[in-house]
Amino acid sequence: MGSLPEPIMEENYSKPPGIRFMERTKKSSLSFKTYQAIVLIVTFLAYTSYHATRKTTSIVKSALDPQSPDVGLKFSWQRHTVHEQNQTSRLSWMLKDGWVPFNGPDGTAMLGELDVSFLFVYAMGMYFSGHVGDRMDLRIFLTIGMVGTGLFTALFGVGYWANVHIFYYYLIVQMMAGLFQSTGWPSVVAVVGNWFGKKKRGLIMGIWNAHTSVGNITGSLVASILLKYGWGWSMVVPGSLIAVVGVVVFLFLPVHPDSVGANKDEDEVFSPKKEGDEVTEPFLRSDREEESAVGFIEAWKIPGVAPFALCLFFAKLVAYTFLYWLPFYISHTAIEGKYLSNEEAGNLSTLFDVGGVVGGILAGYISDRLDARAITAASFMYCAIPVLYFYRSYGHVSMTINIILMLITGVFVNGPYALITTAVSADLGTHSSLKGNSRALATVTAIIDGTGSIGAAIGPLLTGYISANSWSAVFTMLMGSAFIAGLFLTRLVVAEVGAKIQQSQGSSPRSTSPDLLV
Repeated sequence: MGSLPEPIMEENYSKPPGIRFMERTKKSSLSFKTYQAIVLIVTFLAYTSYHATRKTTSIVKSALDPQSPDVGLKFSWQRHTVHEQNQTSRLSWMLKDGWVPFNGPDGTAMLGELDVSFLFVYAMGMYFSGHVGDRMDLRIFLTIGMVGTGLFTALFGVGYWANVHIFYYYLIVQMMAGLFQSTGWPSVVAVVGNWFGKKKRGLIMGIWNAHTSVGNITGSLVASILLKYGWGWSMVVPGSLIAVVGVVVFLFLPVHPDSVGANKDEDEVFSPKKEGDEVTEPFLRSDREEESAVGFIEAWKIPGVAPFALCLFFAKLVAYTFLYWLPFYISHTAIEGKYLSNEEAGNLSTLFDVGGVVGGILAGYISDRLDARAITAASFMYCAIPVLYFYRSYGHVSMTINIILMLITGVFVNGPYALITTAVSADLGTHSSLKGNSRALATVTAIIDGTGSIGAAIGPLLTGYISANSWSAVFTMLMGSAFIAGLFLTRLVVAEVGAKIQQSQGSSPRSTSPDLLV
Protein backbone atom coordinates (compact mmCIF):
# COMPACT_ATOMS: atom_id res chain seq x y z
CA MET A 1 0.00 0.00 0.00
CA GLY A 2 1.08 3.56 -0.59
CA SER A 3 3.29 2.46 -3.49
CA LEU A 4 3.40 4.53 -6.63
CA PRO A 5 2.00 3.20 -9.87
CA GLU A 6 4.72 1.50 -11.93
CA PRO A 7 4.87 4.03 -14.79
CA ILE A 8 5.52 6.86 -12.30
CA MET A 9 8.22 4.86 -10.57
CA GLU A 10 9.90 4.23 -13.92
CA GLU A 11 9.76 7.91 -14.78
CA ASN A 12 11.19 8.95 -11.42
CA TYR A 13 13.96 6.40 -11.19
CA SER A 14 14.87 5.45 -14.79
CA LYS A 15 14.45 8.61 -16.79
CA PRO A 16 17.82 10.42 -17.13
CA PRO A 17 18.05 13.82 -15.35
CA GLY A 18 18.78 15.64 -18.60
CA ILE A 19 15.69 14.16 -20.24
CA ARG A 20 13.52 15.22 -17.28
CA PHE A 21 14.94 18.75 -17.54
CA MET A 22 14.23 18.88 -21.30
CA GLU A 23 10.65 17.74 -20.78
CA ARG A 24 10.07 20.26 -17.97
CA THR A 25 11.40 23.02 -20.21
CA LYS A 26 9.30 21.85 -23.14
CA LYS A 27 6.34 21.14 -20.82
CA SER A 28 5.54 17.96 -22.77
CA SER A 29 6.98 14.50 -23.32
CA LEU A 30 9.55 13.97 -26.04
CA SER A 31 8.47 12.11 -29.19
CA PHE A 32 9.73 8.64 -29.99
CA LYS A 33 11.76 9.99 -32.93
CA THR A 34 13.39 12.56 -30.65
CA TYR A 35 14.38 9.81 -28.25
CA GLN A 36 15.86 7.83 -31.14
CA ALA A 37 17.87 10.85 -32.25
CA ILE A 38 19.18 11.37 -28.72
CA VAL A 39 20.17 7.70 -28.49
CA LEU A 40 22.10 7.81 -31.78
CA ILE A 41 23.90 11.07 -30.93
CA VAL A 42 24.82 10.18 -27.34
CA THR A 43 25.98 6.63 -28.12
CA PHE A 44 27.91 7.94 -31.15
CA LEU A 45 29.78 10.43 -28.97
CA ALA A 46 30.32 7.77 -26.31
CA TYR A 47 32.00 5.24 -28.55
CA THR A 48 33.90 7.90 -30.49
CA SER A 49 35.53 8.85 -27.19
CA TYR A 50 36.25 5.18 -26.39
CA HIS A 51 38.15 4.72 -29.65
CA ALA A 52 39.88 8.10 -29.39
CA THR A 53 41.44 7.06 -26.06
CA ARG A 54 42.29 3.61 -27.45
CA LYS A 55 44.18 5.08 -30.40
CA THR A 56 46.46 7.33 -28.34
CA THR A 57 48.90 4.59 -27.30
CA SER A 58 49.82 3.82 -30.92
CA ILE A 59 50.75 7.50 -31.38
CA VAL A 60 52.85 7.92 -28.22
CA LYS A 61 54.91 4.82 -29.05
CA SER A 62 57.24 6.94 -31.18
CA ALA A 63 57.93 9.23 -28.19
CA LEU A 64 58.41 6.39 -25.71
CA ASP A 65 60.70 4.37 -27.99
CA PRO A 66 62.02 6.39 -30.97
CA GLN A 67 64.31 3.51 -31.96
CA SER A 68 61.59 0.86 -32.40
CA PRO A 69 62.37 -1.40 -34.23
CA ASP A 70 65.56 -0.69 -36.22
CA VAL A 71 65.46 -4.23 -37.63
CA GLY A 72 62.50 -3.22 -39.75
CA LEU A 73 64.48 -0.25 -41.02
CA LYS A 74 67.40 -2.45 -41.94
CA PHE A 75 65.22 -4.67 -44.10
CA SER A 76 63.55 -1.63 -45.64
CA TRP A 77 66.91 -0.17 -46.61
CA GLN A 78 67.91 -3.50 -48.15
CA ARG A 79 64.81 -3.47 -50.32
CA HIS A 80 64.79 0.19 -51.37
CA THR A 81 67.36 2.66 -52.63
CA VAL A 82 67.03 5.95 -50.76
CA HIS A 83 68.91 9.22 -50.85
CA GLU A 84 71.78 9.74 -48.42
CA GLN A 85 70.04 12.77 -46.96
CA ASN A 86 66.92 10.73 -46.24
CA GLN A 87 69.01 8.03 -44.50
CA THR A 88 70.65 10.68 -42.32
CA SER A 89 67.21 12.03 -41.38
CA ARG A 90 66.03 8.55 -40.39
CA LEU A 91 69.16 7.91 -38.30
CA SER A 92 68.80 11.22 -36.45
CA TRP A 93 65.20 10.31 -35.66
CA MET A 94 66.35 6.94 -34.30
CA LEU A 95 68.85 8.58 -31.95
CA LYS A 96 66.29 10.79 -30.19
CA ASP A 97 65.79 10.32 -26.47
CA GLY A 98 62.86 8.16 -25.47
CA TRP A 99 61.32 7.31 -22.12
CA VAL A 100 62.84 4.82 -19.71
CA PRO A 101 62.21 1.87 -19.68
CA PHE A 102 60.84 1.87 -23.25
CA ASN A 103 63.90 3.36 -24.96
CA GLY A 104 66.16 0.42 -24.15
CA PRO A 105 66.92 -2.67 -26.24
CA ASP A 106 63.70 -4.34 -24.96
CA GLY A 107 61.55 -1.25 -25.50
CA THR A 108 59.70 -2.61 -28.52
CA ALA A 109 58.89 -5.85 -26.70
CA MET A 110 57.63 -3.88 -23.70
CA LEU A 111 55.32 -1.76 -25.88
CA GLY A 112 54.06 -4.95 -27.49
CA GLU A 113 53.33 -6.38 -24.04
CA LEU A 114 51.30 -3.27 -23.21
CA ASP A 115 49.20 -3.76 -26.36
CA VAL A 116 48.64 -7.46 -25.79
CA SER A 117 47.81 -7.01 -22.10
CA PHE A 118 45.32 -4.24 -22.91
CA LEU A 119 43.59 -6.26 -25.64
CA PHE A 120 43.57 -9.53 -23.67
CA VAL A 121 41.96 -7.92 -20.62
CA TYR A 122 39.59 -6.07 -22.97
CA ALA A 123 38.53 -9.34 -24.61
CA MET A 124 38.05 -11.17 -21.32
CA GLY A 125 36.30 -8.18 -19.79
CA MET A 126 33.92 -8.09 -22.74
CA TYR A 127 32.35 -11.41 -21.73
CA PHE A 128 31.96 -10.18 -18.16
CA SER A 129 30.60 -6.80 -19.25
CA GLY A 130 27.91 -8.32 -21.45
CA HIS A 131 26.78 -10.55 -18.59
CA VAL A 132 26.56 -7.60 -16.20
CA GLY A 133 25.14 -5.20 -18.79
CA ASP A 134 22.01 -7.30 -19.30
CA ARG A 135 21.41 -7.24 -15.54
CA MET A 136 21.78 -3.57 -14.59
CA ASP A 137 20.98 -0.08 -15.84
CA LEU A 138 23.14 0.35 -18.96
CA ARG A 139 23.25 4.12 -18.48
CA ILE A 140 24.95 3.73 -15.10
CA PHE A 141 27.12 0.88 -16.35
CA LEU A 142 28.30 2.88 -19.36
CA THR A 143 29.01 5.97 -17.25
CA ILE A 144 31.16 3.97 -14.84
CA GLY A 145 33.04 2.44 -17.76
CA MET A 146 33.73 5.79 -19.41
CA VAL A 147 34.86 7.56 -16.25
CA GLY A 148 37.08 4.58 -15.37
CA THR A 149 38.55 4.54 -18.88
CA GLY A 150 39.28 8.25 -18.64
CA LEU A 151 40.91 7.87 -15.23
CA PHE A 152 43.34 5.12 -16.26
CA THR A 153 44.11 6.68 -19.65
CA ALA A 154 45.02 9.89 -17.82
CA LEU A 155 47.06 7.98 -15.22
CA PHE A 156 49.21 6.60 -18.03
CA GLY A 157 49.99 10.19 -19.05
CA VAL A 158 50.56 11.27 -15.44
CA GLY A 159 53.66 9.08 -15.54
CA TYR A 160 55.23 11.78 -17.73
CA TRP A 161 55.01 14.51 -15.08
CA ALA A 162 55.50 12.16 -12.12
CA ASN A 163 58.68 10.89 -13.82
CA VAL A 164 57.55 7.25 -13.50
CA HIS A 165 59.97 4.78 -15.13
CA ILE A 166 58.55 1.53 -13.76
CA PHE A 167 57.26 -0.75 -16.51
CA TYR A 168 54.72 -2.48 -14.29
CA TYR A 169 53.05 0.85 -13.51
CA TYR A 170 52.20 1.34 -17.18
CA LEU A 171 51.29 -2.34 -17.60
CA ILE A 172 48.77 -2.30 -14.72
CA VAL A 173 47.32 1.03 -15.87
CA GLN A 174 46.85 -0.33 -19.41
CA MET A 175 45.21 -3.51 -18.13
CA MET A 176 42.77 -1.52 -16.02
CA ALA A 177 42.04 0.76 -18.97
CA GLY A 178 41.29 -2.34 -21.07
CA LEU A 179 38.90 -3.64 -18.40
CA PHE A 180 36.91 -0.40 -18.31
CA GLN A 181 37.03 -0.09 -22.13
CA SER A 182 35.23 -3.44 -22.36
CA THR A 183 32.06 -1.88 -20.92
CA GLY A 184 31.50 0.26 -24.00
CA TRP A 185 30.58 -1.87 -26.98
CA PRO A 186 28.04 -4.28 -25.43
CA SER A 187 26.31 -1.31 -23.80
CA VAL A 188 25.97 0.99 -26.82
CA VAL A 189 24.87 -1.81 -29.18
CA ALA A 190 22.30 -3.01 -26.66
CA VAL A 191 20.87 0.50 -26.24
CA VAL A 192 20.67 1.14 -30.00
CA GLY A 193 19.17 -2.32 -30.51
CA ASN A 194 16.47 -1.48 -27.96
CA TRP A 195 15.40 1.57 -29.96
CA PHE A 196 15.65 0.50 -33.60
CA GLY A 197 13.89 -2.28 -35.48
CA LYS A 198 15.42 -4.67 -37.96
CA LYS A 199 14.04 -3.17 -41.16
CA LYS A 200 16.76 -0.55 -41.70
CA ARG A 201 19.10 -1.58 -38.90
CA GLY A 202 22.00 -2.39 -41.24
CA LEU A 203 22.06 1.06 -42.85
CA ILE A 204 21.35 2.97 -39.61
CA MET A 205 23.98 1.09 -37.63
CA GLY A 206 26.40 1.23 -40.56
CA ILE A 207 26.24 5.03 -40.51
CA TRP A 208 26.24 5.07 -36.70
CA ASN A 209 29.28 2.77 -36.65
CA ALA A 210 31.34 5.56 -38.20
CA HIS A 211 32.10 6.46 -34.58
CA THR A 212 34.85 3.81 -34.63
CA SER A 213 36.73 5.47 -37.49
CA VAL A 214 35.89 9.00 -36.30
CA GLY A 215 37.29 8.06 -32.89
CA ASN A 216 40.46 6.61 -34.44
CA ILE A 217 40.96 9.69 -36.57
CA THR A 218 40.23 12.07 -33.70
CA GLY A 219 42.51 10.18 -31.33
CA SER A 220 45.33 10.13 -33.90
CA LEU A 221 45.08 13.84 -34.70
CA VAL A 222 44.68 15.03 -31.10
CA ALA A 223 47.52 12.82 -29.82
CA SER A 224 49.81 13.83 -32.71
CA ILE A 225 49.18 17.54 -32.17
CA LEU A 226 49.75 17.33 -28.40
CA LEU A 227 52.83 15.12 -28.72
CA LYS A 228 55.15 18.11 -29.22
CA TYR A 229 54.13 19.48 -25.81
CA GLY A 230 55.02 16.20 -24.08
CA TRP A 231 53.60 12.70 -24.56
CA GLY A 232 51.69 12.92 -21.27
CA TRP A 233 49.29 15.45 -22.80
CA SER A 234 48.46 12.94 -25.56
CA MET A 235 47.02 10.65 -22.88
CA VAL A 236 45.59 13.04 -20.29
CA VAL A 237 43.53 15.20 -22.65
CA PRO A 238 41.67 12.30 -24.38
CA GLY A 239 41.22 10.67 -20.96
CA SER A 240 39.61 13.82 -19.62
CA LEU A 241 37.36 14.14 -22.66
CA ILE A 242 35.90 10.62 -22.33
CA ALA A 243 35.11 11.31 -18.65
CA VAL A 244 33.21 14.45 -19.68
CA VAL A 245 31.27 12.49 -22.32
CA GLY A 246 30.53 9.91 -19.63
CA VAL A 247 28.74 12.62 -17.66
CA VAL A 248 26.71 13.47 -20.79
CA VAL A 249 25.72 9.79 -21.05
CA PHE A 250 24.56 9.80 -17.44
CA LEU A 251 22.47 12.92 -17.99
CA PHE A 252 20.85 12.14 -21.33
CA LEU A 253 20.94 8.47 -22.41
CA PRO A 254 17.52 6.73 -22.42
CA VAL A 255 18.33 3.03 -22.27
CA HIS A 256 14.96 1.55 -23.24
CA PRO A 257 11.61 2.95 -24.45
CA ASP A 258 9.84 1.49 -21.42
CA SER A 259 12.19 3.20 -18.97
CA VAL A 260 11.19 6.66 -20.22
CA GLY A 261 7.55 5.95 -21.06
CA ALA A 262 8.09 6.50 -24.80
CA ASN A 263 5.10 6.08 -27.11
CA LYS A 264 5.90 2.84 -28.91
CA ASP A 265 3.10 3.25 -31.43
CA GLU A 266 5.20 5.90 -33.20
CA ASP A 267 7.69 3.34 -34.53
CA GLU A 268 7.39 0.01 -36.32
CA VAL A 269 9.87 -1.60 -33.95
CA PHE A 270 7.11 -2.20 -31.44
CA SER A 271 4.24 -2.92 -33.80
CA PRO A 272 2.94 -6.49 -33.81
CA LYS A 273 4.33 -8.78 -36.50
CA LYS A 274 2.14 -9.86 -39.35
CA GLU A 275 1.00 -13.43 -39.56
CA GLY A 276 3.64 -15.52 -41.32
CA ASP A 277 6.62 -13.58 -39.97
CA GLU A 278 9.16 -15.45 -37.90
CA VAL A 279 8.22 -13.56 -34.72
CA THR A 280 4.52 -13.40 -34.00
CA GLU A 281 4.63 -11.11 -30.98
CA PRO A 282 5.92 -7.56 -30.46
CA PHE A 283 9.62 -7.21 -31.23
CA LEU A 284 10.36 -6.04 -27.71
CA ARG A 285 7.80 -6.61 -25.03
CA SER A 286 6.90 -3.81 -22.69
CA ASP A 287 6.42 -6.12 -19.74
CA ARG A 288 10.13 -6.37 -18.97
CA GLU A 289 9.62 -7.84 -15.53
CA GLU A 290 8.68 -11.13 -17.19
CA GLU A 291 12.06 -11.25 -18.93
CA SER A 292 15.12 -12.83 -17.40
CA ALA A 293 18.60 -12.16 -18.71
CA VAL A 294 19.91 -14.87 -21.02
CA GLY A 295 22.80 -16.95 -19.72
CA PHE A 296 26.26 -17.04 -21.30
CA ILE A 297 26.03 -20.65 -22.56
CA GLU A 298 22.45 -20.15 -23.73
CA ALA A 299 23.54 -17.11 -25.76
CA TRP A 300 26.26 -19.13 -27.48
CA LYS A 301 23.58 -21.61 -28.60
CA ILE A 302 21.57 -18.96 -30.46
CA PRO A 303 21.77 -19.90 -34.17
CA GLY A 304 24.39 -17.84 -35.96
CA VAL A 305 26.23 -16.55 -32.87
CA ALA A 306 29.17 -18.99 -33.01
CA PRO A 307 29.88 -18.66 -36.79
CA PHE A 308 29.75 -14.87 -36.71
CA ALA A 309 31.87 -14.75 -33.53
CA LEU A 310 34.57 -16.94 -35.09
CA CYS A 311 34.39 -14.95 -38.32
CA LEU A 312 34.94 -11.77 -36.34
CA PHE A 313 37.95 -13.34 -34.61
CA PHE A 314 39.82 -13.30 -37.93
CA ALA A 315 38.18 -10.15 -39.31
CA LYS A 316 39.21 -8.18 -36.23
CA LEU A 317 42.68 -9.73 -36.35
CA VAL A 318 43.11 -8.03 -39.73
CA ALA A 319 41.47 -4.75 -38.71
CA TYR A 320 43.42 -4.31 -35.47
CA THR A 321 46.73 -5.18 -37.11
CA PHE A 322 46.11 -2.13 -39.29
CA LEU A 323 44.95 -0.11 -36.28
CA TYR A 324 48.14 -0.73 -34.30
CA TRP A 325 50.74 -1.17 -37.02
CA LEU A 326 49.71 0.88 -40.08
CA PRO A 327 51.39 4.16 -38.94
CA PHE A 328 54.56 2.20 -38.18
CA TYR A 329 54.42 0.32 -41.51
CA ILE A 330 53.98 3.57 -43.45
CA SER A 331 56.85 5.31 -41.65
CA HIS A 332 59.15 2.34 -42.34
CA THR A 333 58.22 1.88 -46.00
CA ALA A 334 59.64 4.20 -48.65
CA ILE A 335 56.90 5.75 -50.81
CA GLU A 336 58.35 7.05 -54.07
CA GLY A 337 61.80 6.47 -52.53
CA LYS A 338 61.13 8.67 -49.49
CA TYR A 339 60.25 7.93 -45.87
CA LEU A 340 57.57 9.88 -44.05
CA SER A 341 57.97 11.29 -40.54
CA ASN A 342 55.97 9.73 -37.69
CA GLU A 343 53.50 12.60 -37.70
CA GLU A 344 53.05 12.39 -41.50
CA ALA A 345 52.63 8.61 -41.33
CA GLY A 346 50.08 8.94 -38.52
CA ASN A 347 48.06 11.48 -40.48
CA LEU A 348 48.20 9.40 -43.68
CA SER A 349 47.04 6.28 -41.82
CA THR A 350 43.75 8.00 -40.96
CA LEU A 351 42.66 7.45 -44.58
CA PHE A 352 42.27 3.76 -43.73
CA ASP A 353 39.60 4.78 -41.23
CA VAL A 354 37.97 7.06 -43.79
CA GLY A 355 37.61 4.01 -46.03
CA GLY A 356 36.28 2.14 -43.01
CA VAL A 357 33.44 4.65 -42.63
CA VAL A 358 32.43 4.09 -46.25
CA GLY A 359 32.78 0.33 -45.85
CA GLY A 360 30.58 0.18 -42.76
CA ILE A 361 27.81 2.20 -44.41
CA LEU A 362 28.07 0.26 -47.69
CA ALA A 363 27.99 -3.14 -45.96
CA GLY A 364 24.98 -2.11 -43.86
CA TYR A 365 23.08 -0.77 -46.88
CA ILE A 366 23.80 -3.83 -49.04
CA SER A 367 22.84 -6.25 -46.25
CA ASP A 368 19.55 -4.40 -45.78
CA ARG A 369 18.77 -4.44 -49.50
CA LEU A 370 19.64 -8.12 -49.87
CA ASP A 371 18.34 -9.05 -46.41
CA ALA A 372 21.46 -11.21 -46.22
CA ARG A 373 24.02 -10.38 -43.53
CA ALA A 374 26.21 -13.47 -44.04
CA ILE A 375 26.46 -13.10 -47.83
CA THR A 376 27.48 -9.46 -47.45
CA ALA A 377 30.07 -10.07 -44.73
CA ALA A 378 31.64 -13.05 -46.50
CA SER A 379 31.80 -11.21 -49.85
CA PHE A 380 33.61 -8.28 -48.26
CA MET A 381 36.12 -10.59 -46.57
CA TYR A 382 36.91 -12.40 -49.82
CA CYS A 383 37.29 -9.06 -51.67
CA ALA A 384 39.74 -7.92 -48.99
CA ILE A 385 42.22 -10.63 -50.03
CA PRO A 386 43.25 -9.20 -53.44
CA VAL A 387 43.04 -5.65 -52.08
CA LEU A 388 45.56 -6.50 -49.34
CA TYR A 389 47.85 -8.03 -51.95
CA PHE A 390 47.71 -4.93 -54.16
CA TYR A 391 48.34 -2.57 -51.23
CA ARG A 392 51.46 -4.48 -50.19
CA SER A 393 52.75 -4.87 -53.76
CA TYR A 394 52.01 -1.43 -55.19
CA GLY A 395 51.42 0.92 -52.25
CA HIS A 396 55.04 2.11 -52.33
CA VAL A 397 54.98 3.10 -56.01
CA SER A 398 53.46 6.54 -55.47
CA MET A 399 51.58 8.53 -52.85
CA THR A 400 48.45 8.63 -55.03
CA ILE A 401 48.37 4.85 -55.47
CA ASN A 402 49.04 4.37 -51.74
CA ILE A 403 46.12 6.62 -50.80
CA ILE A 404 43.70 4.97 -53.24
CA LEU A 405 44.63 1.43 -52.19
CA MET A 406 44.53 2.37 -48.49
CA LEU A 407 41.01 3.75 -48.85
CA ILE A 408 39.84 0.61 -50.69
CA THR A 409 41.52 -1.61 -48.09
CA GLY A 410 39.68 0.25 -45.33
CA VAL A 411 36.37 -0.33 -47.13
CA PHE A 412 36.73 -4.10 -47.38
CA VAL A 413 38.52 -4.74 -44.08
CA ASN A 414 36.30 -2.59 -41.86
CA GLY A 415 33.02 -3.20 -43.74
CA PRO A 416 32.32 -6.74 -42.46
CA TYR A 417 33.85 -5.92 -39.07
CA ALA A 418 31.40 -3.03 -38.69
CA LEU A 419 28.43 -5.08 -39.95
CA ILE A 420 29.02 -8.02 -37.61
CA THR A 421 29.61 -5.94 -34.50
CA THR A 422 26.50 -3.81 -35.06
CA ALA A 423 23.53 -5.05 -37.12
CA VAL A 424 24.37 -8.75 -36.88
CA SER A 425 24.88 -8.57 -33.11
CA ALA A 426 21.61 -6.70 -32.68
CA ASP A 427 19.79 -9.18 -34.94
CA LEU A 428 21.06 -12.19 -33.03
CA GLY A 429 20.50 -10.49 -29.67
CA THR A 430 16.79 -10.30 -30.58
CA HIS A 431 16.62 -13.70 -32.30
CA SER A 432 13.22 -15.34 -32.64
CA SER A 433 14.36 -18.23 -30.43
CA LEU A 434 14.36 -15.74 -27.54
CA LYS A 435 10.62 -15.20 -28.05
CA GLY A 436 10.78 -11.43 -27.74
CA ASN A 437 13.15 -11.33 -24.77
CA SER A 438 15.32 -8.23 -25.26
CA ARG A 439 17.65 -8.97 -22.38
CA ALA A 440 20.23 -10.84 -24.45
CA LEU A 441 21.53 -7.93 -26.50
CA ALA A 442 24.54 -7.06 -24.34
CA THR A 443 25.47 -10.71 -23.75
CA VAL A 444 25.32 -11.65 -27.45
CA THR A 445 27.19 -8.49 -28.45
CA ALA A 446 29.85 -9.23 -25.84
CA ILE A 447 30.27 -12.83 -27.02
CA ILE A 448 30.70 -11.81 -30.66
CA ASP A 449 32.94 -8.80 -30.06
CA GLY A 450 34.79 -10.45 -27.18
CA THR A 451 35.74 -13.38 -29.41
CA GLY A 452 36.76 -10.90 -32.09
CA SER A 453 38.86 -9.00 -29.57
CA ILE A 454 40.93 -12.10 -28.86
CA GLY A 455 41.85 -12.07 -32.55
CA ALA A 456 42.51 -8.34 -32.21
CA ALA A 457 45.10 -9.13 -29.54
CA ILE A 458 46.74 -11.96 -31.48
CA GLY A 459 47.09 -10.09 -34.79
CA PRO A 460 49.27 -7.20 -33.56
CA LEU A 461 51.28 -9.61 -31.39
CA LEU A 462 52.12 -11.87 -34.36
CA THR A 463 52.87 -8.84 -36.49
CA GLY A 464 55.50 -7.67 -34.01
CA TYR A 465 57.41 -10.93 -34.48
CA ILE A 466 56.79 -11.52 -38.18
CA SER A 467 57.50 -7.95 -39.36
CA ALA A 468 61.08 -8.15 -38.06
CA ASN A 469 61.81 -10.56 -40.91
CA SER A 470 59.30 -9.73 -43.63
CA TRP A 471 56.33 -7.44 -44.07
CA SER A 472 55.27 -9.61 -47.00
CA ALA A 473 54.79 -12.46 -44.54
CA VAL A 474 52.59 -10.18 -42.42
CA PHE A 475 50.33 -9.46 -45.39
CA THR A 476 50.22 -13.17 -46.23
CA MET A 477 48.97 -13.77 -42.68
CA LEU A 478 46.33 -11.06 -43.10
CA MET A 479 45.13 -12.46 -46.43
CA GLY A 480 44.90 -15.95 -44.93
CA SER A 481 42.93 -14.59 -41.98
CA ALA A 482 40.47 -12.83 -44.31
CA PHE A 483 39.96 -16.10 -46.21
CA ILE A 484 39.32 -18.09 -43.02
CA ALA A 485 36.89 -15.41 -41.81
CA GLY A 486 34.84 -15.87 -44.97
CA LEU A 487 34.93 -19.67 -44.64
CA PHE A 488 33.34 -19.55 -41.18
CA LEU A 489 30.23 -18.04 -42.76
CA THR A 490 29.94 -20.69 -45.49
CA ARG A 491 27.04 -22.57 -43.91
CA LEU A 492 25.15 -19.36 -43.26
CA VAL A 493 25.80 -18.14 -46.81
CA VAL A 494 24.47 -21.41 -48.21
CA ALA A 495 21.37 -21.09 -46.02
CA GLU A 496 20.77 -17.51 -47.17
CA VAL A 497 21.26 -18.41 -50.83
CA GLY A 498 18.86 -21.34 -50.47
CA ALA A 499 16.27 -19.10 -48.83
CA LYS A 500 16.69 -16.56 -51.62
CA ILE A 501 16.12 -19.24 -54.25
CA GLN A 502 12.99 -20.44 -52.49
CA GLN A 503 11.77 -16.87 -52.19
CA SER A 504 12.34 -16.19 -55.89
CA GLN A 505 10.36 -19.35 -56.73
CA GLY A 506 7.50 -18.07 -54.61
CA SER A 507 7.62 -20.99 -52.19
CA SER A 508 8.49 -18.96 -49.10
CA PRO A 509 7.79 -15.33 -48.20
CA ARG A 510 10.00 -15.49 -45.16
CA SER A 511 13.07 -13.41 -44.44
CA THR A 512 16.61 -14.69 -45.02
CA SER A 513 17.85 -13.05 -41.85
CA PRO A 514 19.90 -14.84 -39.17
CA ASP A 515 16.59 -15.93 -37.61
CA LEU A 516 16.48 -18.66 -40.26
CA LEU A 517 20.04 -19.82 -39.83
CA VAL A 518 19.46 -22.76 -37.52
